[in-house]
Amino acid sequence: MDKMSMDVAELRAKGDGEPIASFLDMRLLELTPGYAKVTMKLKPEYQNFNGLIFGGMVMAVADQAFAYASNSLAYPSLASQFNTHFVAGAEVNDELTAECRVLRSGRRVGISEIVVTNQDGRLIAKATGTTIPVAKPSH
Repeated sequence: MDKMSMDVAELRAKGDGEPIASFLDMRLLELTPGYAKVTMKLKPEYQNFNGLIFGGMVMAVADQAFAYASNSLAYPSLASQFNTHFVAGAEVNDELTAECRVLRSGRRVGISEIVVTNQDGRLIAKATGTTIPVAKPSH
């Protein structure tokens, strides 16, 4: 394995105690090279001052799937762009599922598509993300 790749099992283990995923109760359901599926249940605390689910919560679950999928092909990769289109509102107690597919993973750039749905399969958001693979520091 070269220094820009990481075994899926190793990546899964790396994410097992991740602070933000633990804090938001996100769960990794599936992870294969270039694909990840993450879920998160929306809590009343995730509402904004309008009584709606804060868009950042939808983006958080999408970003988590994006991170797993992109890093499964080029590790470590850092996000350089993340664009979200909110299609429908999510509600308290919805179980959001984010699925990310890497469309391209190159030496200079990675491009991914993310779809977020609720427990009924309703489309909540679509996103795209760009990553930059970075070299690991040599020791």
